[in-house]
Parts: sequence; structure tokens; C-alpha cells
Amino acid sequence: MLYTVTVELLKGFWETFKIFGCTLLLALPIGLIMSFGSMSKFKPLKWLIKTFIWIIRGTPLMLQLLIVYYGPGLIFHWDLMERFSAVLVAFVINYSCYFSEIYRGGIQSIAVGQQEAGLVLGMTKSQIFFKVTLLQVVKRIVPPMSNEIITLVKDTSLARIIAVYEIIFMGQNFIKSDGLIWPLFYTAVFYLAFCGLLTLIFGAIEKKMSYFN
Repeated sequence: MLYTVTVELLKGFWETFKIFGCTLLLALPIGLIMSFGSMSKFKPLKWLIKTFIWIIRGTPLMLQLLIVYYGPGLIFHWDLMERFSAVLVAFVINYSCYFSEIYRGGIQSIAVGQQEAGLVLGMTKSQIFFKVTLLQVVKRIVPPMSNEIITLVKDTSLARIIAVYEIIFMGQNFIKSDGLIWPLFYTAVFYLAFCGLLTLIFGAIEKKMSYFN
């Protein structure tokens, strides 16, 4: 029985990992672009992005997931979006907003004097950003970014709300089909192992990025 449960949970974990990986792949660059927009000197763009970020960060991810999946069909009478795609859209939007605030905080934490010094030395603004600012920003955002990424692992469980067969969904199925609750607790082993691995990876990254001390 343990073998059967493990195989089924591994299938669910693969869906969990796909949600995690695809979200990270898309949300990290989109979040960076949004952070530039939120710091833009063009005020309409700045306030539009800031308002959007405020709305997304101020509402539950579960609500956003339901709106993305059911909203277009109810409002515009379109066909329902494919379930995995709906999950991905909702997660990417949500985490892009959180990542954008982390990027913005990291960029704005760098002293303006460093940029001025770079200009005095004849560097262009792009050179200053990539050769001076970005290196320090990356180091400073690793701790808060690692927290969000680990939170993302656990948030993937919300995908079951629209019947995406992630690991919690698969564990819960054993309650209905076999009257067994221990497979649901067994899913915690997968989460703990994955989060533990990520913790070790981010710990190693922080140690390697010991420059600018």
C-alpha cells in the first residue's frame, strides 16, 4: 500500500513542481520589469502599476485563482481556461507583484552617491546599473526572495481548488476512495524535503555572495 500511495503522490508532486517551476521562470523577470515601472518618473504608469500591485497583494491568492478560472467565462461567456493554465496565470500575476516589491526595495536601498560617483567616472547609467547596482541588489534580495520562493512551494496546494491534481489533491483522494488519512499527512514529507533542499541551496548562495561586506 505504501508503494501505491508513494507512486500516486509522486504524480501529484510532479504537478506541484511544474506549477512551482513555471511560476518562478515567468514571475522573476516580470517582477523585475514591474519594479522599474513602479519607480518610473512617468507618474501615470507608476501609479497604475502601484495600484495593481496593491490590489494583488491585498487580496487572497485563492480569490485571484477563482477569478482567473471562472471570470472570463462568466463575464465574456468564453470557454473556461485550461485548469493548469489558469493556475499558472494566477500564480505568475500574484508572485510577480511580490517579487517586484522585493526588487524595488533592493534597488532603492543602494545609496544614490554610488550612481553619482559612477557618472563622475564616466560610466553610463546602464553600466552603473549592471556593474555596480545590480551586484549589490542581488545580494540584498536573496533572503526575502528565498522566503517568497519557499512560500510558493506551499501555495501550490491552492491549485486543488480548481481540481488541478497536485500532491494534496492526490493525498485527499485516499480519504474518499479508501478511508485512509495517513497519505494526506505523508504529503508533508514531500513538502519538507523540497523546502529543506531549497533552504540549503539559498544558504549556499548567501555564503557565496559574501562580497561588499
